Amino acid sequence: MLPLKKVSPQPAMTQAIAKPKLTFEEYLSYDDGTDNRYEWVEGELVALPPKSGTNDRIAFWLSVQLAMLLGFARVAHHSCEVQVPVLKPGYAANRYPDLAVLKPEHIELTRKRLTITLDMPPPDLVVEVVSPGKLNRERDYTAKREQYAARGIPEYWIADPDDQVFIVLQLQAGVYVEVGRFQGKERIVSPGFPELELTAEQVLNPSV
Repeated sequence: MLPLKKVSPQPAMTQAIAKPKLTFEEYLSYDDGTDNRYEWVEGELVALPPKSGTNDRIAFWLSVQLAMLLGFARVAHHSCEVQVPVLKPGYAANRYPDLAVLKPEHIELTRKRLTITLDMPPPDLVVEVVSPGKLNRERDYTAKREQYAARGIPEYWIADPDDQVFIVLQLQAGVYVEVGRFQGKERIVSPGFPELELTAEQVLNPSV
């Protein structure tokens, strides 16, 4: 009689448990006890990476210049969240522009949470500083451009330190039209902020 072979027990099959998806309203009350910022994408929260030093310096310097014109209460640097229409699969329902200029009524509307929801008026301006990488460039030049236009934001500025260009876009008939691409010592022209007297070089290289 052949000896019986000892059979090792097979490891139990583990079943992945899907995390429940959040509605956008549930996300607005979500708190994980951290300072992390998230984009809401099809019910899931996608953590945003830290900003680069170059990105932060440009956005902060420009926010100070605008705050001296408009008052610090109306200028938000990296902190303002804007709910935007989801135009395509995979697009986030909220964006954190590097800089936003609020309308005066937003100061009270966002007193508890600095989020401009779809039932509020759009901000007067949003600015994105383009980070390195193809995905970041596509997001700022295409996805956010489409979403900010659909949200009805009158002006969108793109500061591109890699290409050393500052782009001013103005909303016309629901789409952004390029006002100008400014480089070097060219003065930035903004229809919404004509009193601004800055050159592209000053904004893109704030240490100069």
